[in-house]
Amino acid sequence: MDKEASDDPTGLLLSAQGGNRAALDELMPLVYRELRRLAGGYFRGERPDHTLQPTALANEVYLRLVDQSRVELNDTAHFFAIAGRMMRRVLVDHARSHRAQKRGSGSTRLVFDEALHPPAQAEVDAIELSDALTRLEEMDERQARIVELRFFAGLTVEEIAQVMEISTATVKREWRTARAWLYQELSSGVAP
Repeated sequence: MDKEASDDPTGLLLSAQGGNRAALDELMPLVYRELRRLAGGYFRGERPDHTLQPTALANEVYLRLVDQSRVELNDTAHFFAIAGRMMRRVLVDHARSHRAQKRGSGSTRLVFDEALHPPAQAEVDAIELSDALTRLEEMDERQARIVELRFFAGLTVEEIAQVMEISTATVKREWRTARAWLYQELSSGVAP
């Protein structure tokens, strides 16, 4: 979460889960502000006519997080992991809905920024990306989590290293490997 938003968001998170209503009241605006920041970062690389906007994405993820009363959030790292996964789900749900409305005549495309692909800014179907990420997760869970945190949660390599408690060199190496694998999977156009 944004460091200037609160000195101890993890403490607020744990207090809120312990039933402290004041901590929950203080935490929720911080969570929403952070989700808007993440969504805004994600959409910076998107095409201007995307049918889902950052505020709508942040709202949907926020509502899903609030609805997750059975999920125990242990710390900010866990928050980022869940937020990234929920952003992925919201984007895929949106793509499926959009595809169903068009009855297969089109699909929602995501524009990868140069952090994921060469500067050509390849467009990739959100559903294809999610399916490929699921296959990657079966092979290497850590690489899939790094992609989720990098692409869907918008974290930097340094932030991912901190969240996952691994070195930045490891994140960079795993990111390069996962990126190359995903590029190969998505550019082949053939599902295994």
